[in-house]
Amino acid sequence: MKNDSLTSTVETIASECLAVRIRLLNRTVTNIFDDALRPLGVKVSQLNVLIVVAKLGPISPGEVSRRLNMEKSTLSRNVDRMRTHDWLKVSEGDSGRKQILEIGSAGRKLIEKSLPFWKKAQVQTEVMLGERGARSIHRAANAVWAQLGRT
Repeated sequence: MKNDSLTSTVETIASECLAVRIRLLNRTVTNIFDDALRPLGVKVSQLNVLIVVAKLGPISPGEVSRRLNMEKSTLSRNVDRMRTHDWLKVSEGDSGRKQILEIGSAGRKLIEKSLPFWKKAQVQTEVMLGERGARSIHRAANAVWAQLGRT
């Protein structure tokens, strides 16, 4: 009896789990973008940070973490690496306790150079997902951002 219950539970989770499918999509898409961006020496996670800082900066690391739903420790490691390349500048905020992130001059150049590499990965991902799949992901992400109060 227990074995049948276990088998049923395993089959249900294996065939229906959204988390497994989303993580698979995430790893697959991340690999596509990382491969495309490799000639520039940047990962898609770092490019995402640069884009948020370029769009909304000067901005606190906490706000970047919130916008990207990223652990602060993960962001901190990325910022340290990105700072050494002058992709990001880190300064003290008004209170002296809070850090502020801004795009460095090399970060601006990197963003500009990244567009054709990013477009290649974007097209490759859209082909893999199909037009309908890509639209579904945009809709799902927009719905999540709206629920989280992010733009």
